[in-house]
Order: sequence, then structure tokens, then C-alpha cells
Amino acid sequence: MFHSTCCQGELSMEEREPVVFIVDDDESVRKALKRLINSVDIKVEAFASAQEFLSHERYDGPCCLVLDVRMPGLSGLDLQQELANRDRILPIIFVSGHGSIPMTVRAMKAGAVDFLEKPFNDQALLDLIQKSIDHDKQTKLKNSEKQQLQKRFESLTPREREVFAYVVKGDLNKQVAFKLGISEKTVKIHRGHIMEKMEVDSLADLVRIAERLNPPN
Repeated sequence: MFHSTCCQGELSMEEREPVVFIVDDDESVRKALKRLINSVDIKVEAFASAQEFLSHERYDGPCCLVLDVRMPGLSGLDLQQELANRDRILPIIFVSGHGSIPMTVRAMKAGAVDFLEKPFNDQALLDLIQKSIDHDKQTKLKNSEKQQLQKRFESLTPREREVFAYVVKGDLNKQVAFKLGISEKTVKIHRGHIMEKMEVDSLADLVRIAERLNPPN
């Protein structure tokens, strides 16, 4: 099977602490939400404006954003769009005391998890937060694993990539040798290097990696 590795000194996705970000210009709402979320032992960071949140360092661990819609300056919907523009994708739960159907539709079409109108049920929000964090964690784990696989693939030489492409299609060594105009022995050597660099133990694992990466021929 192929193996996932993590640089020493770095926390894996499983080890990173989940964080809920709150962006709301109403201080009393921020405090109430923070108390509620802290009550289930989840870390919270609160911001009074979209601009303040955007200036905050990007967090790569599992997280979600509880976001007010109407705020001075950038609105919640504007922030959602700006995050997408910056490729900062995270689950967003909108909360608003002044929601409307067009607002809800726009938020959901842009990928929001849900749109809650104030006052909302505390447990409903907590359930959405947990669901969002779990989903974000799985998404980031998959992305991290794919990035590792991509780095391994990029470590292959041009010739090894050619052999890789034929091997994962099911070609035998002698077929690969004929197509590339090299000896069967050379193909075997390349295959050994490919298996080592891609950190796999079998052809089946190599094929699964190819399916995930879709490398060019």
C-alpha cells in the first residue's frame, strides 16, 4: 500500500485543533457566540469586521466561519466572495437578523453551509458547526494527501513518467520497452525507481495513485 508521510515538527491534520471563526460587528453577539461554542470545547476567534478577518493569518487546520450578513464596510456576502477570490475556501454558516430570500439564495449558491436567521436554535448552530468542521477536515486531508502524491510524481524523471504512464495502463515490460525503444531490463529498472519514489508496494497501488493524479501521458 502507499504511505502518507508528514514532515517532522509539523502537526498532521488529525492533530490540528479545530477553530471556529466569528465575524460580526455586534460585540454582544460575538461574546454570546463565543460562550456558546466554547461550551463544547471548541476554540473560537472573533472579529468585528470582514477587513479584520481578512488581515488575519490563514489557518490551514480544520475550521469554519460563522458570518453575519449585514456589516459596515464589506458585508458578509462580500467577504464570502473575497475569500473565494483569494482561494481561501472554508465552510461558512451565515447568521442574520435581516435575511432575505435573495440573500439566502446568493449565499447558498456561492457554497454556504446554511443560512440561519436570528434568533436561532443554539443546538442547531452547534450541529452545523460540528458538521462543517468534520467536512473541512476530510476535505483538507484529501487535498494534503493529493499534494504529497503530486510531489512524488514530480520527483520522477521524464523517462520514468513515460514508463509510469504505460505501466498504469496495464502494458507489460516488453510492450513498454518496444514503445519507448529501450530494453526490457531498462524498463524494469525504471519501474523499480518509480515504485520507490511513489512509495508504493504494488502495481495496484500505483494505478490508484494514477487515478487520483490523472498525470499527463
